[in-house]
Amino acid sequence: MIPSIPQPKALRGFYAAYVIVFFIYLIAPLVVVAVFAFNDSLFPSLPWNGFTLDWFTNDTEPRLGLLHDHALTESIGASAIVAFWVTVLALAVGTCNAFLFERETFPFKDFLYMLMLAPLVIPGVILGISILVFSNSIINGVDGLTGIEIDAMRPGLLLVVVGQFAFITTIVTLVVSARLRKFDPTLEEAALNLGATRLVAVGTVTLPYLKPALIGAGIVAFLMSFENFNTTLMLVGSDAPLTIEMYDRLREGSTPVLNAVSILLMVGSGVLALLSVFVQRDPDKK
Repeated sequence: MIPSIPQPKALRGFYAAYVIVFFIYLIAPLVVVAVFAFNDSLFPSLPWNGFTLDWFTNDTEPRLGLLHDHALTESIGASAIVAFWVTVLALAVGTCNAFLFERETFPFKDFLYMLMLAPLVIPGVILGISILVFSNSIINGVDGLTGIEIDAMRPGLLLVVVGQFAFITTIVTLVVSARLRKFDPTLEEAALNLGATRLVAVGTVTLPYLKPALIGAGIVAFLMSFENFNTTLMLVGSDAPLTIEMYDRLREGSTPVLNAVSILLMVGSGVLALLSVFVQRDPDKK
């Protein structure tokens, strides 16, 4: 609805009701998950048997809490390691891509730009399978020619980083490019006229301007990597990240400890999302 155009009262009421129902639809499953994380029951379902923190703190079976569940805590650590390296690599390459496509002119620029966007429209499962087949082809080829096995390219955390990096870099590139497009190049030229080198001008003038976009893109990259499932499922080895560990447990039967993990994910994602919004606010509107 356009606020400046008068609307019938009934239509405004219907629109308000639609918005309320829509947000209830989004929030209700999260509330249910959060509530059952504190239910004193072996199953995440009704009836409500009372409040408990066992699913966070208990150290004995069958009520083993999140803090004492080594498989879950190790999977959280694996996800954090993967997300960290994906974020670092995506920020480095994505920032270079942004400068390349926004500042430079070269043959087939539009085609290469579309090629960079391709991972966003390729299903994660297909992307993961493609990377897995490609890495296996390299391993088998090198093994056949030299007899050397490249174990690092077999399914595992390294391959998971490569698979997630393939599409998350594109998102970082778009975020940084949007900010770089608004930058006034004459500021860099002024720094050059004052004796700065091109690298110093970019480091002291352009990158500080890009800082909100870099932080926001880094947060988005970290969250997307930490919570990725489709691509990770195709490339994971013995060290399972959190999403894969939760998937394996759900196949065997859910317990409220997974609800406890979900609460931590919701809180962590919410805090990082708010931080991203805060750092990207327009300084003139603060």
